[in-house]
Amino acid sequence: MKRALITSSLLLLMASAGMAPAHAGAGHDHGDAPAAPNANGPQRLPDGSVLLPKPAQRQWGVRTLATEAAELPRTVELSAKVLMDPNAGGKVQPLNGGRIEPGARGLPSPGQVVRKGEVLAFVVPSAAPIERSNQAAQIAELRAAKSLADKRIARLQELADTVPRKEIEAAESEAASLTARIAAIGAGLSAREALVAPVSGVIASANAVAGQVVDARELVFEIVDPSRLHIEALTFDAAMAANIGAATMAVGSQRVPLTFIGASRSLREQALPLTFRAQGAALHLLAVGQPVRVFVQTKDKLKGISVPMASLMKSPANQTVVWVKVAPERFEPRTVTTEPLDGIHAAVTSGLESGDRVVTQGATLINQVR
Repeated sequence: MKRALITSSLLLLMASAGMAPAHAGAGHDHGDAPAAPNANGPQRLPDGSVLLPKPAQRQWGVRTLATEAAELPRTVELSAKVLMDPNAGGKVQPLNGGRIEPGARGLPSPGQVVRKGEVLAFVVPSAAPIERSNQAAQIAELRAAKSLADKRIARLQELADTVPRKEIEAAESEAASLTARIAAIGAGLSAREALVAPVSGVIASANAVAGQVVDARELVFEIVDPSRLHIEALTFDAAMAANIGAATMAVGSQRVPLTFIGASRSLREQALPLTFRAQGAALHLLAVGQPVRVFVQTKDKLKGISVPMASLMKSPANQTVVWVKVAPERFEPRTVTTEPLDGIHAAVTSGLESGDRVVTQGATLINQVR
């Protein structure tokens, strides 16, 4: 009887346990509920700002800069291209057509440094067979005349006591003239034209191989000094030439100052060419003919705040924004309107106030926080 009671009690407990809801232990969540956000990591807040803890700021290398309103020059961005400085570059062209022969150091390659006066190659002049035969016949006639002149001089010298001195001198002069004419014509048959570097610099282009036949005035080599270049910009405002205050060119993350030389007096494709002189080590990154952007600062002024170009981001609505640090760990996007300044910085004309701390480094990472 006691054993039957114990058995029925155990069955009752098992039945009640089967009807009760089961709960998974810790660490056995099957993903039905959304994961709790990490409070210690970067978060996008409901108002659009970003919560970025200090450890994440140090890891991302976030840097900020206090802005200041100022009178900035109104800047115009122009399309331009790199040109050779005519006083620091040159072209090598043969005066006569012929066959290319290498110089003492061989034919130069693009990028090779050359010095002024260095022989780059030789051009063996090409002549038609009839021309060569005429020159050979002329040399034969001159040599025959030279032989007769030498014999006449020998006879006159034997009769020096009875022949006037002027006849002997005339015969000697005629023989010397014939010798010089023979040498000149003979040199013309075998002479080579030396292609000499007109300036010191770097070979920008080489259009020659050994044995190549070139025509007269054909461009064989082009030499350029990479530290001295000209920049030609095109503007459709003819009055800008009289309103240029300063000009710069952006080469990567570097800013190259430009010196305004002058404006052309003839239009090119309905635009006025403006020529600038550029110097500096950053020019070694450019090539002749490469398109660049030139930022011309006019004498007109506008009120704005200068910020680096790296601070400008795009919002999901495709608006230009900058990130402003409003608290030690909170960053807020500000929609701004900008104008070009110098290629490295931009002028913010609205959306910022003086004293705002704008993110200058790491803005791309902050903009990607979701």
